[in-house]
Amino acid sequence: MPQRAKTDAEIEACFDVMAELRPHLKKHEFLSTVRNMESEGFCLIYIATDNKVVAVAGYRICSNLFMGKHLYVDDLVTAGEERSSGYGKRMIDWLRGKAKTTDCKFLHLDSGTQRGRAHKFYFQEGFTITSYHLSEEL
Repeated sequence: MPQRAKTDAEIEACFDVMAELRPHLKKHEFLSTVRNMESEGFCLIYIATDNKVVAVAGYRICSNLFMGKHLYVDDLVTAGEERSSGYGKRMIDWLRGKAKTTDCKFLHLDSGTQRGRAHKFYFQEGFTITSYHLSEEL
């Protein structure tokens, strides 16, 4: 079962797996970045087996005019050597349950266009493509 990374040590233990998805992250900045994001509603969860983190997800619950109250998944990654072991499904199931118990109307996420394996997984989990996500680097 996923658990919330609350202590500094738990957050730091998530870095290596998160860096597989977000390689631009710097280990020495990770803890302070997560702590700053927590003040904006970010939550970091993880699954560990044999005292080793094997999957990590970051999410936030917020509201907007389009979706109402929703749970947005910022990040979801399973360690490369642990993929196809069911950890991603366990994360999605937990996130879906969290969304339901907090009265969210939607569970949603963005996934890079190059991530074909991830898309296949999300489709299997019942997600659909509902919009384009557009951005501009400033």
